[in-house]
Amino acid sequence: MRLAELTPRELSAVLWFLSGFLAVMLTGRWLEVDFHLADTLYRLQGDSWALRDAFITEDILHRGGRLMSQFMGGGVIMALIGSFLLPSLRTWRRPLTYLFLAVTASTLTVSVIKHLVSMECPWDLVRYGGDTPFTGLFDPRPTTMPDTACFPAGHASAGYAWLALYFFLGATVPRWRWAGLGLGIVMGLVFGITQQLRGAHFLSHDLWTLMLCLSISFVLARLMLPASPPIPASTDAQRVSVEGSPHV
Repeated sequence: MRLAELTPRELSAVLWFLSGFLAVMLTGRWLEVDFHLADTLYRLQGDSWALRDAFITEDILHRGGRLMSQFMGGGVIMALIGSFLLPSLRTWRRPLTYLFLAVTASTLTVSVIKHLVSMECPWDLVRYGGDTPFTGLFDPRPTTMPDTACFPAGHASAGYAWLALYFFLGATVPRWRWAGLGLGIVMGLVFGITQQLRGAHFLSHDLWTLMLCLSISFVLARLMLPASPPIPASTDAQRVSVEGSPHV
């Protein structure tokens, strides 16, 4: 499967997605949605980021969530290794390779951008008790300002990277693909909202991460995955047996 083979319906969906994302970003900037939401969260916590170091947000949802995503990644790696060792898992090798690469590429891309683009977290800003003035993503940055790594949302990428499950399951067990999509969305939302409550990210940071993860998963799926689910090895064996048996 290649990107050039996009059907008109798929091409339309891609264009609508990108256009919608751009419209949301521009509208959000014009209406200052990031600040309005962060202002509300900051005010509800007593004009502070009281949840920044709270047990449920820091230890369970932040550290624990990251650990859960890492365990899931470890499971994919183990299954991928198994596909090279066990004939019964041979047909899963390519889909598992896709899932591993999609999740890795999504989280790595977000991480690289975080270190290339300097942007403050809400808790860094004077507006929220910090000591740094706000500088927009496309605004010129004073050379005297220190480098920071708060954009896009890294923790949310540990959830949204698993949107790749939709394409993985669509190529292997199609009836479960929506469950895979739901899991990726829920994980991304929970991780993203957690960081917003802690003052670590604005809403737009999470939306950029969502767009990057979904785009990477889609592109790799079109390049790597078949249009139909792989045939289980047991079915292959049965077919060979039937075709090779003498006719009575």
